[in-house]
Amino acid sequence: MDIREHVPLAPLTTLGVGGPARYFAEAATEQDVRDGVEFARSRGLPLFILGGGSNLLVADDGFSGLVLKIAIRGIDDSAASGRRIFDVGAGEDWDSFVALAVARDCAGIECLSGIPGTVGGTPVQNVGAYGQEVSETIEDVRALDLNTSQIRELCNPACGFTYRASIFNTTERGRFIILRVRYSLKPAGETTTTYRDLKTFFADRVTPPTLAETRQAVRQIRRAKAMLIVPGDEDCRSAGSFFKNPIVSREHFLALQTVARARGEEMPGYPSNDDNVKIPAAWLVEHAGLARGYALGPAAISRKHALAIVNRGGARASDILALMDQIQSAVAGRFGIELRPEPVFLGF
Repeated sequence: MDIREHVPLAPLTTLGVGGPARYFAEAATEQDVRDGVEFARSRGLPLFILGGGSNLLVADDGFSGLVLKIAIRGIDDSAASGRRIFDVGAGEDWDSFVALAVARDCAGIECLSGIPGTVGGTPVQNVGAYGQEVSETIEDVRALDLNTSQIRELCNPACGFTYRASIFNTTERGRFIILRVRYSLKPAGETTTTYRDLKTFFADRVTPPTLAETRQAVRQIRRAKAMLIVPGDEDCRSAGSFFKNPIVSREHFLALQTVARARGEEMPGYPSNDDNVKIPAAWLVEHAGLARGYALGPAAISRKHALAIVNRGGARASDILALMDQIQSAVAGRFGIELRPEPVFLGF
């Protein structure tokens, strides 16, 4: 395994900001992962695992340890109990895998089309969009346990999936390095079109859309919102949705809705677990007075989606953080809600 020094990280992220890694290596095999871990441990270096760089903000000073990019490839599939099981390397491109599953007429992840990044990142934050979450299809996760140096197979319940979270980014953050993920998909299954944007897109349809049509629709919707990576489009130079949709109790939501209506606003909300309500963060940002296209130096809110903070060109991590702070303060001041960022912060 080739370990390089002072490797720029900004080009390896979709946001395109941040300094270099002191050490950098790509791990194409499980043994490479073990070797990288040993290299960091033997030198007392902090270790960071990099996937597609699509949900990452790197500090301007970079990272003082080893950045290990997971490049484990390979997709195997087999039949089991009326399902199709896909065993996928953590380094595989996520959207390419979704395209493969759809081409093989397997339902369950078609609404997750167009999401940048690699397979290994999907269980970490329980990636979800347009009515689907990966936790609904993940059979198990193969991972290196850094506490024991053993490779483990974690079944779905052991991953502790909740909204945009799992044990991998909460209670056991930093303990596991994901190597492979197995997904259980439904052959010839019906697509999911319960999400509002998809309902609108297919409103004139008499027959249900196919998996391929749903995938195409999702990609079109994401592109319209600058949530699809398009080379040359500065509104796409982002880390995706920068803030999580806040979840509040139904009582709290009704109180907020009453205040909003008194201002002539209709606050949207969607049912969540345990009688809670999910409030669209994009609505909160825009109704806190920060319109799409608002800029603070080279950092800006996308002109196409209020949840995307973009790098208009030459932005530094400090610029992104300044805009993040301004957005959080505006929403907290207007609604009393704390917006929590989605990206991973490295080197801060």
